[in-house]
Amino acid sequence: MSQPPAIDLVSAAAFANGQPHEQFRWLRRNAPVYWHPEPHGRGFWAVTRYHDVRAVGRDPKTYSSYRGGILIDDPGGPALAESRNMMLMMDPPQHTRYRQLVSRQFTPRSVQALRPRVEELAAKIIDRVSARGECDLVRDIAGELPSYVIADLMGIPLEDGRRLYELTEKMHASREGAAHDERSLASIEMLNYAIGVAQHKRQHPGPDLATQLLHSEIDGDRLTPAEYGLFFMLLINAGGDTTRNLLAAGMLALFDYPEQRRRLQENLDALIPAAVEEMLRYVSPVIYMRRTAACDTELAGAKIRAGDKVVMYYGAANRDEAVFTNPDEFNIERAPNDHIAFGGGGAHFCLGAHLARLEIQVMLREIFTRLPDLRPAGPPQWLASNFISGLSRLPVKFTAD
Repeated sequence: MSQPPAIDLVSAAAFANGQPHEQFRWLRRNAPVYWHPEPHGRGFWAVTRYHDVRAVGRDPKTYSSYRGGILIDDPGGPALAESRNMMLMMDPPQHTRYRQLVSRQFTPRSVQALRPRVEELAAKIIDRVSARGECDLVRDIAGELPSYVIADLMGIPLEDGRRLYELTEKMHASREGAAHDERSLASIEMLNYAIGVAQHKRQHPGPDLATQLLHSEIDGDRLTPAEYGLFFMLLINAGGDTTRNLLAAGMLALFDYPEQRRRLQENLDALIPAAVEEMLRYVSPVIYMRRTAACDTELAGAKIRAGDKVVMYYGAANRDEAVFTNPDEFNIERAPNDHIAFGGGGAHFCLGAHLARLEIQVMLREIFTRLPDLRPAGPPQWLASNFISGLSRLPVKFTAD
């Protein structure tokens, strides 16, 4: 066994410059299911190989979301009970029933119907910055489109979507990145906003997801206020945060690989879809998801006991040398590219995968058509998070309109 690097997949410092791929590489080769101690917890199994991550994600009977939630930190009893009202923390068949409430809005056909509106919003975003000659790509471009699109889908004002995106960023920060009280207050503010939306939609219903949730039924029962609030929070979080981080970090990859960028800009129509898939693999904006073992089991030789925490690292799986040729290289024409940035299938496969792809494709086209010489104007800053990988700041400049 080779000399290991210092293994730390918990602190924000380990993710200060993106995901710790040196650690992931060593773990895949030497300890693919690794017992990781926690300074504030009981420890967990870190799963870093592609096929192992995929197997855990597709086996909810053995590896449960419901038993302990999806974050490494163990929630307290009341917090765990409350979080189980969120679809992300459910196991089938309950998860399946909740997912069906909104799944029709995210089918390929439904998403393609949104394309004209997404293109309109993307043009509006570039209109705001094009005359300035410089901006922060994260806040002024990447953060805007997914915030606006999910606001549209929920039937709330676009500017409210921007505030909710700020709250999402606080909620996903690590212990070092934001105090517990700050993260809690962000969650409370979003839940209170959801309650206000519900009150408004009862009086002013519309053809939107917020109204649809109000009138949805599970086994003949309407959603409780707690279930509604957490469903609203899930859609806001999933609809904005990861897409924003994918676009910003994907653009950074194109800056770092100028030949790949040149090829993309010279042939947008042909290469944008494949480029988006490579951005998904290379960036892997969701760093991990946790499961809890429902029974004693074994994975890659590791003896896992019932109740143990099992954490799937998507960024590690998407750089697995056994699956991807030259995995640390960014190649917009990579084929095949069966990445698992959206969860690798199974019950919890990302509901918004088709919408995320559409948003990134539309925004890339708008950027490279309107701001063709976009380039870095300062060093990037990464989010202080061990859960979501993305940039908090990326200064850029370009020739003003």
